[in-house]
Amino acid sequence: MSRTRALSNHARSVLAALLKAGAGWSHGYELCRLAEVKSGTLYPLLIRLEAQGYLEAEWQQPAEGGRPPRHAYRLTKAGVQLAHANPPDRKVAARPGLREATT
Repeated sequence: MSRTRALSNHARSVLAALLKAGAGWSHGYELCRLAEVKSGTLYPLLIRLEAQGYLEAEWQQPAEGGRPPRHAYRLTKAGVQLAHANPPDRKVAARPGLREATT
């Protein structure tokens, strides 16, 4: 018998921030800021969501020299479904540089 466990508010906020990013990649610092989650909470959560198949991750080389590579994340199809099924209890901060989608 598998155990189902409700997602934490932190997990819901991170999923919402990634959902807002769409198909684009998000970095840890940006996710900390948008989801209002500390890095000590964020990275174990990202590792767990990736291991469960809800996220994909990759190392990205910086555009400018002298900067270290960054780990980037985005939702998989299963992650998008999980994010839609578990909206956050509070509003996630807006991502700068993105415009609202128009229909």
